[in-house]
Amino acid sequence: MQVHVLQLGPIGTNCYAVHEAGATACFVVDPGAEHERVLELLDDEGLVAEAILVTHFHYDHIGGVAGLAAATGAPVWMHAEEAYGLETPEVLNDQWPGGRHDVAAWPVEHRLRGGERITVANVALDVLLVPGHSPHHVAFIAPGEVDDDGAVDPAAEMPPLAFSGDVLFQGSVGRTDLPGADQPTLVRSLQLMARKLDPTTLVLSGHGPVTTMAAELATNPFLRGI
Repeated sequence: MQVHVLQLGPIGTNCYAVHEAGATACFVVDPGAEHERVLELLDDEGLVAEAILVTHFHYDHIGGVAGLAAATGAPVWMHAEEAYGLETPEVLNDQWPGGRHDVAAWPVEHRLRGGERITVANVALDVLLVPGHSPHHVAFIAPGEVDDDGAVDPAAEMPPLAFSGDVLFQGSVGRTDLPGADQPTLVRSLQLMARKLDPTTLVLSGHGPVTTMAAELATNPFLRGI
């Protein structure tokens, strides 16, 4: 599997384009702004977007969805209870610190609940419901290669991947001072991730560098004792 990353918008939101090695079909995670740059990446790499995945409805993660979807025809996958943030973004505008943000509306074709396994661009992903930073935040987990017993193969070329949005970062976690956020709920989501994800899992966050679950469990001060 190959992962391409762009930092988009004024706060550098990570947007990922992911595809199987040698394949042209890809999915895009959190095109938060500057959809033209995503289109340029797809063109440069010879990729075709078959799905747009959204971890949560904050403006810096959905701001480029409409432009990208209109240009590619790729359907949008997003939690059902946060779909209104993309379909009627003006509802959220006045809630944001620092004023209004221009987000174009776009329909959500695939409404998630959490707990599903979906297949996009020939890649299987588990949808993990991890609220706290937003009310119905999800993470997308590519399980990686497993052995005959169903356990993660430590010798695999590609470890599991977790597109964690704004729940978990290198050395930090998502803020909980925004509308709909809740600190105890976020802690429970972090506990779930620590329990569900193999330590070898690469964590591809909404902001900042790639890390691993093992590194965060060992060094992230917000994960101590969970």
